[in-house]
Amino acid sequence: MTAFADVAVTAHVVVDHPSAVHHAATLAKDAARAAGLAEATVERAAVLTTELAENLLRHAVEGAMYVQRHGEKGGLDIIAADRGPGIASPDRAMADGYSTTGTLGSGMGAAQRLADELTLRTLPGVGTLICARFHAPGTAPAATDLGLVCLPLRGEELCGDSAAVVDAPGGRTAAVVDGLGHGAEAAGASAEAVRVFRENPHGPLPELLMTMDRALRGSRGAAVSLLRLRPGAVEHCGVGNVRLLLVGHDGIAARDTGQPGVVGWNMPRPRARTLPMPEDSAAVLHSDGIAPRWADSAPPFLLGLPPRLLAAALGHGHRSARDDATALVSGAARRNT
Repeated sequence: MTAFADVAVTAHVVVDHPSAVHHAATLAKDAARAAGLAEATVERAAVLTTELAENLLRHAVEGAMYVQRHGEKGGLDIIAADRGPGIASPDRAMADGYSTTGTLGSGMGAAQRLADELTLRTLPGVGTLICARFHAPGTAPAATDLGLVCLPLRGEELCGDSAAVVDAPGGRTAAVVDGLGHGAEAAGASAEAVRVFRENPHGPLPELLMTMDRALRGSRGAAVSLLRLRPGAVEHCGVGNVRLLLVGHDGIAARDTGQPGVVGWNMPRPRARTLPMPEDSAAVLHSDGIAPRWADSAPPFLLGLPPRLLAAALGHGHRSARDDATALVSGAARRNT
């Protein structure tokens, strides 16, 4: 199964004005059609986006919507994120007719019915994250333990970052690529690196990086981080400043950064490193558009988020204003029992 290959740019709408609600719904409809969803599902995605965005506008502080396609005709995530005040009674909020303002608003109960999957986490005083997932017909659903945002520099349409994930019997292999700089040349370099990744995602990671290095010569070049997850362990091989962190409920279990250099320019001979990875942890790969200090004092609420929400939380709360930003989060590989 391939998930999140051919990554599309994450659409992002700050919900600070009534017009943002319509804008978010339009982006969701466009993305749903591009993801190959049936027209009835396209309409469901638009209605759900409207509901979530209106809730942000009425109730939330610093609310935003994120729309992320899983890949070419592979499904869709619609994510609402805010910085508070949080939902005091999330179980009650999921019931039809519940409202904190006395309005009719079927609210989260309607959202749960509209989505194929819905994940919600909230903490009063901190904020709320909601991910509604839609599956494309005739395709395998995206893995439940996988999350991604791929955000261009504000004001840019193209993103110089990219990512891809492939699942196979031998384990999950993931790539996050940060083309140097931003704009069209950076996007071209990262797209070429992902093309090479897709051609042989199951080979030895150092060899895959060397193939990328040859393919990117003459381009802008890129930082690249490759990850292979197997039960109980993760293999990491990277060049440049894409970071790996292993995250558990009780803190950051491990950190690793790629070797100095640029893939396509002055890449050293790559080396792979294997780290132990508990089953209840998650691997986070992110470009330097996500401020690395997020991990220095990460609160338990953030560390305990499921992958699809943790990726969004990093993009929402820790994104740099000066660069493209990508966060890919994968759960640990499971042992067959």
